[in-house]
Amino acid sequence: MKTLLFLLFLLPLTLLAQKASIQEAQELIDSKEFARASEMLYKMLEEDEDNVLAIEKLGDISGHQKDWDGAIKQYKRLVKLSPKNAEYQYKYGGSLGMKALGVSKFRALMMIDDIKRAFHKAANLDAEHINARWALVELYMQLPGIVGGSKRKSLKYANELEALSKVDGYLAKGYIYEYDDEPQDAEKYYKKAIEVGGSITCFQKLTDLYEKKTKEPNKAIANIEAAHKKHQRNALHYQIGKVAAMYNVQLDKGQKCLHTFIENHTVKDGVPIEWAYYRLAQIYRYKGDKENASVWIEKALTKRKDFKQAVEEQGLIEAL
Repeated sequence: MKTLLFLLFLLPLTLLAQKASIQEAQELIDSKEFARASEMLYKMLEEDEDNVLAIEKLGDISGHQKDWDGAIKQYKRLVKLSPKNAEYQYKYGGSLGMKALGVSKFRALMMIDDIKRAFHKAANLDAEHINARWALVELYMQLPGIVGGSKRKSLKYANELEALSKVDGYLAKGYIYEYDDEPQDAEKYYKKAIEVGGSITCFQKLTDLYEKKTKEPNKAIANIEAAHKKHQRNALHYQIGKVAAMYNVQLDKGQKCLHTFIENHTVKDGVPIEWAYYRLAQIYRYKGDKENASVWIEKALTKRKDFKQAVEEQGLIEAL
């Protein structure tokens, strides 16, 4: 009886210790200390070779390092140990999909059934698994019809997404119509996503549509301005300047925004400052201001000598 009570007392302590170790490993992963995290996780597997939490984290580490074979190996172990876990099925399908992108078309075709099977299992196991449904939306749009690609199937999963999360459903439908070269419908759904969600991602999808698909830079700038009004992010100043420089529109506004971006720049903005220097040089060149264009392109090249676009821009400026 005493032994049983001791074991019952010890079990929660063991689980707490495992949880703490997994948390510590995750902190190392977040800090990109992958070798230390792997060492810790493999030690856990020496004590329990079927520790699904440790196996999952090892798969995640491989994914972070784009080692898709390593990720497939670990996630395949997971789906064998816990075949009814939707997240494990999703991660297994995702790693197979990423592997397929880097191999020959013939090998990729051989992997499609396994990819579809994993994503379908994830979606069927968890009626609220948003990522699995997103994966199916993208998969069925990108696959050729001869191997099962289908806009109708993509829309089916987009509708399921909409039932779970309106913003995800609208973004998914925007993606489908953009991919199918129906920009008006894509615009409609991206605008709906902005109305109900309003995240940076929602605004960015619509901006990208205007920039890359419909070639409407003035609409793109107006949308970025709306995003900045809501989110107040310095990086959006760069986005306005970039569009102005790329399309030779609203140059005064682009110039002002780039100066604001430079004055307030931090690494959190996610855009290296030399790109702002480069875009300013472009704008001054469009204005015929060779002196200022030369100053800013020199700043860009001083920051990074192998900046290919800046080198090309310098040649255009010198030709003024």
